[in-house]
Amino acid sequence: MPAAPTTISPSQQTQIAPTEAAGDSQDNGMWNSTIGLKIVVAASGVLLLLFVVGHMVGNLQVFLGPDVFNAYGEKLRMFPALLWVARAGIALVAIVHIVATLRLAILNNAARPVAYAKKRSVKASLPSRTMVLSGLMLLAFVIYHLAHYTWKITNPAYQGLVDLHNRPDIYAMVISGFSNPLISLSYVIAMILLGFHLSHGIASVFQTAGWATTRTLPKYERAALIITIVLVGGYVSIPATVLLGIVR
Repeated sequence: MPAAPTTISPSQQTQIAPTEAAGDSQDNGMWNSTIGLKIVVAASGVLLLLFVVGHMVGNLQVFLGPDVFNAYGEKLRMFPALLWVARAGIALVAIVHIVATLRLAILNNAARPVAYAKKRSVKASLPSRTMVLSGLMLLAFVIYHLAHYTWKITNPAYQGLVDLHNRPDIYAMVISGFSNPLISLSYVIAMILLGFHLSHGIASVFQTAGWATTRTLPKYERAALIITIVLVGGYVSIPATVLLGIVR
């Protein structure tokens, strides 16, 4: 007699499907998984946020006067090898964050039907819809900012600028740079873009970590907004006070 056809009950099907899906997810790897990419974006974003906070705290020392600010700059250069390792680490984290964000956007667009995308765009906030654009514009600004103050390519006169203690006069560089309204305006615009990026990005970290619920998400969004306002306000205060003649 011919063998009876093998049948699989619905309960057995539900047990098998997740195993196959899990195998596919493992074969694809983190860079082909939206969940994995979100984790990479969130983790690298937190590291970059810590840098942004530390950089702001250092820059705000300009309000303590040229001696304190130039001493701060000299301390950063006391261990050149360590400084370059830190710079390389920050650059690597930034590259990973950018690549993962772009990859995530590509996967989301490929998997999302057109009708769903239109419906989603109506509900999504402006910062969430412009994350990729604001991130790329920030990257362009960071490159210019480094060329201006760190590499001194756009302003070669800064190369030999020293104070009375023969230290690099970064205080004078900041005053000179931000005395130009166009440079100050570009800086302010970049900080506003940073605010857009952070206001959505910080709240997204809590969602990726699984800490956000319908009840707690508004609290995280408010916290993200407060952190964003503090950071943007701190950075913008420097060119604003230079243009107003308060810091001179």
